[in-house]
Amino acid sequence: MRNAPPRGPVVRMVPDGDNRERDVCTDCGFIHYLNPRVVVGSVVHHHGQVLLCRRAIPPRTGFWTLPAGYLETGETAAAGARREAQEEAGATIAIERPLGIYSLPRISLIQLIFVAELVDPHIAPGTESLEVGLFSWSEVPWDDLAFPSVRWALDDWHLGRASGASAAAVGPFDHDDLSQD
Repeated sequence: MRNAPPRGPVVRMVPDGDNRERDVCTDCGFIHYLNPRVVVGSVVHHHGQVLLCRRAIPPRTGFWTLPAGYLETGETAAAGARREAQEEAGATIAIERPLGIYSLPRISLIQLIFVAELVDPHIAPGTESLEVGLFSWSEVPWDDLAFPSVRWALDDWHLGRASGASAAAVGPFDHDDLSQD
């Protein structure tokens, strides 16, 4: 019964056929895998402006971010990004394409960010946002962004928009400034 929840004491060990330590139940052999969490979100644009949300919750309360959050079980990544935009900004969006995959191994997090169009310009802060707004590139509150990954996604969107590129960015591969994510 390797797939049953643990019934007995759990020890840290390398299971047979594995190459790293895991939490293993000594009674039933259940292996408790700890895997990265997945965040989904989007750079939402409307007439050259981008949608940002001022966080009402920790971490980084009061700082600006993209509409994004944890992917729910049984939800597609695109559906999760649409849900987060609705919850955080009252925004109805149309997903256009993947923008980037951002790996944050220090905090065991993977971010899947899409490019989306704002379908209806009526937006309003949800319970996790103090305020929401549409910003031109020059108006983005760069010094008040909540996380480095917000800047990475905005930069990738802006570079792709300027060059006409549509391929998704994957990164950062080796980035030392992960202190806020």
